[in-house]
Amino acid sequence: MQRPIPEIRDMLATLIATPSISSVSPQWDQSNEVVVSQLAQWLSALDFRVETMAVPGAPGKYNLIATRGEGPGGLVLSGHTDTVPFDEHRWQTDPFTLSERGDRWYGLGTCDMKGFFPLALEAAWRARDAAFSEPLVILATADEESAMGGARELVRAGRPRGRYAVIGEPTEIRPVRLHKGIMMERLRLEGRSGHSSDPSLGRNALEGMNAVLTEILALRGELQKQYQHPGFRVDVPTLNPGHIHGGDNPNRICADCELHFDLRPLPGMDISELRRLILERVAPIARARELECIFEPLFDGVPPFEQAESSKLVSLCEQMTGHRAEGVAFATEAPFLQSLGMETLVLGPGSIDQAHQPDEFLALSQIEPMVGILSGLIQRCCVEPGEERAGD
Repeated sequence: MQRPIPEIRDMLATLIATPSISSVSPQWDQSNEVVVSQLAQWLSALDFRVETMAVPGAPGKYNLIATRGEGPGGLVLSGHTDTVPFDEHRWQTDPFTLSERGDRWYGLGTCDMKGFFPLALEAAWRARDAAFSEPLVILATADEESAMGGARELVRAGRPRGRYAVIGEPTEIRPVRLHKGIMMERLRLEGRSGHSSDPSLGRNALEGMNAVLTEILALRGELQKQYQHPGFRVDVPTLNPGHIHGGDNPNRICADCELHFDLRPLPGMDISELRRLILERVAPIARARELECIFEPLFDGVPPFEQAESSKLVSLCEQMTGHRAEGVAFATEAPFLQSLGMETLVLGPGSIDQAHQPDEFLALSQIEPMVGILSGLIQRCCVEPGEERAGD
């Protein structure tokens, strides 16, 4: 039978050649419509029912849900269609041209994570003659690299539904069942300027921020004593003060000061509760100094994620890969898909060490093993479930 879709390399070359950067900076941000349209074309050729979903409030951004088979349950193979921005002068080759050197394919998004889609389509093609008892869904999302708007819209829409979900982020084909969350927060204190020779003429926001920062770091220490998780190399929640700016001149009382920090909570820690706790600790300091306090997220944040070690999907992927499921420091769309009721795991080709880097690459040695694992997952999750129920 003639292939209805291109070979793996040709599919990846087409995706890499189609820019789909997402960024909070408007000068970088791009639509992912062409990538989604191309995936929809290939998936339609494989007899998937294809639906594209616009992401409200994000013009030019789309999710794609492609389904083969009927019924509840089944397997979702998920990836994001966007990439990060890039430093062109630091690349040895054109980021938008797939190039091969040694045993590697280079290009923007090769491992993070456009490279996952051709492998998922290849596995679907190899299963073309199988009788599915539960559906296979290939999911492509928008804006994972910026605000995770695509995943948030899926949660609002309540779909897709499945029994299992595998997200193909670069994990070197090692199953990942937990990761920390991420919060990025903005805290601003506003006082009143005045001549520095007389402190009573103003209210110094910089001095207030000094007290606030001391309190935040004390809270960090308390959280790290209260929460630990052995599944992580850094087994405590971290809080990093990453940016501070205030005032305008040494001889003026500082009228405003702004701090940006990130907090990476462990599974079991709630983002909204952490924000309430931070405000509870810093607001009295601001009031005592007659400073206005503005505390708000720089983006909505990503919750921490943990899939139970005893879950069937974890066991299945451990068997197929030969590796015990582990934790990672980077955040993914896993908590959003898990909230839809699916057992969820992160498992894909490539290394996170290459992601977001010049000369990003995908090792050729990981391609066929990953296709084999995806084929096995399709067999176990979409073809065999009916046989298992028949034998009950």
